[in-house]
Amino acid sequence: MTNAKSAARAVQDSTVFRTIARIGYVVLGIVHIVIGVLAISITSGGGQNADQGGAMEQIRQAPLGVLVLWVIALGLAALAVWQIAEAVVERDPDAKKKWGHRVKYLGTAVAYIAIAVTAVVYAMGGQSDSSSSSTSFSAQLMATPGGVALLVGVGLLVLAIGIAFIVRGFTRAFEKHLDLPAGAARQGIVAFGVVGYVAKGIAVAVTGVLFVVAALTHDAGTAGGLDAALHSLAALPFGPLILWVVGGGLIVYGVFCFARARYARM
Repeated sequence: MTNAKSAARAVQDSTVFRTIARIGYVVLGIVHIVIGVLAISITSGGGQNADQGGAMEQIRQAPLGVLVLWVIALGLAALAVWQIAEAVVERDPDAKKKWGHRVKYLGTAVAYIAIAVTAVVYAMGGQSDSSSSSTSFSAQLMATPGGVALLVGVGLLVLAIGIAFIVRGFTRAFEKHLDLPAGAARQGIVAFGVVGYVAKGIAVAVTGVLFVVAALTHDAGTAGGLDAALHSLAALPFGPLILWVVGGGLIVYGVFCFARARYARM
C-alpha cells in the first residue's frame, strides 16, 4: 500500500500530468456540449444517437476530428488516473467517509475510462451503440439465476448516481472541489454548475429507471443507455420542452467543465 501511495503522490506532484488531467476536463466539456446539442435535436427528429457514441461520431466528422478523439482519450485517461490517485491517498479520519470517497473516486475513474475507450474506438474507425449494449447486457443478466433482481440492483444504482448528481447540484457540493474567483465570475460558474449537475442527474436517473422497468417487465428492450433515456423524456407530456431543458443543461454542464479545468483543486 505504501508503494501505491508513493506512486499516487508522484502522479499528483507531476506538473505535466496535472496539466493533461486539466485538459481532460476540457474534452469532457466538449463531449457533454455535443451530447446536449444531439439531445435537443431529438425534438426535431434528429437521427444521431444522443450519447457518448453519437458525440464521438459528430467529433470524428469534424475537421481534425480523429486527432481530437485521441486528445479526448488521453485527457480522460489522465483524469481517470488522477481519480485513482485520489482514492489511494484519501485521508479522511472517518473510516466510513474515507471508503465512501474512495468508491466515488473509483466510480468516476471507471466512467472516464469508459468514455476514453469509446473515443479510441471511434478514432480507429469503429462504432459503439450504448442502447444496443445496454439491451444486450440486460438480456444476458436476466437470463442468469437471480438476474432480474441483479438488474433491478443495477438500475437502482444508476438511479442513485443520478440522484447524487441532482443533490450535488442543488446543494452546490461541487464548490468545495474548486478554487473559485470572487465576484460575478464565481456566481456565474456556480450557477452553471447547479444547472449542469441537475440536468445530468436527470438524464442518468432516467437511465436507471429504464433498467428497473426492463427487469420488472422482463423486457430487455426497454433498457437503454443515455440515448434511450433522452428519447423517453421526449415521449412525456411536454417532452420537447423537457428535452430542451435537459439538453440545454448538458450544454451548460459542458461549459462548467471548462471552468472546472481552470479552477479544480488538483
